[in-house]
Amino acid sequence: MKNFFKKPQRGLRSARQQGFTLVELAVVLAVIGLIIGAVAIGKDVQRNAEYTKIKNKFIDQWEQAYNQYYQRNGVVLGDSQTAPQNMVNGAAFIAAAAKPGDVRSGRDMTGATAPSAICRGAKGQNMTRAFDTDVNRDLRTLMTRAGVRMPPGRAEGLEDRYVYLDSNGNPQEIQVCFQWNKPMATGAGVGDVGDGAGNVMVITGLTPDLARSLDQMIDGKPDEREGRFRREGVLNGTPNVPGQEWNRTNRDKIGTNNNESLDEDQVEIVTAIYRMNQ
Repeated sequence: MKNFFKKPQRGLRSARQQGFTLVELAVVLAVIGLIIGAVAIGKDVQRNAEYTKIKNKFIDQWEQAYNQYYQRNGVVLGDSQTAPQNMVNGAAFIAAAAKPGDVRSGRDMTGATAPSAICRGAKGQNMTRAFDTDVNRDLRTLMTRAGVRMPPGRAEGLEDRYVYLDSNGNPQEIQVCFQWNKPMATGAGVGDVGDGAGNVMVITGLTPDLARSLDQMIDGKPDEREGRFRREGVLNGTPNVPGQEWNRTNRDKIGTNNNESLDEDQVEIVTAIYRMNQ
């Protein structure tokens, strides 16, 4: 009787000692692969959603704030209401002109000295133009005086900033300023070539993939030389030639163009200009 009852126990112990079959291992590995793929795709979806949010909740709202300032004051940001120049910070341009009452009459503006940019407290990273230090021409001060509602931005008093994470998970800060770019001409001075004519929003702190994404959403194609949205300082005066790709990638470490950024490195940033309608 004892031997009779011991045989099933050996069978149970033998069953408990069996491992996974090849089919079970294959199923487990397939599930792990699906999870890893879903996580990678999820990160891309999250980043694309953040880029769309930056466009809709920050860039577009600053364009609307600029337009509202024009509607309420009859002039663009920082321009003179008594002698409008139709240029951002036109009041400073008048003050610096040799003939304040005749600064636009028949003048060739390609040789004009462009006024300083209007920013909040400091110019953005890598901007080629200096900002106006006059407290009366501070971006937030001008908007507040006109009763224009600004985007929430980073925080109270920092409405011109927006913080996001680059593709390596490091924080980056966008900043917006406004300036007037004089018309392009052959032999234009350093810092003016390619800036293009008109009033623009200067957007600093953009990673290359964010810049391309914004360009695609605004102009319909990621081209750093053409359209309303393009890279600052890129020559845009050669007709009938193909476009030009953005000259940086997320493989570039900040401050370089080495195409060998590590996972821990902060990604390189670029500066863009966005032409305003007024």
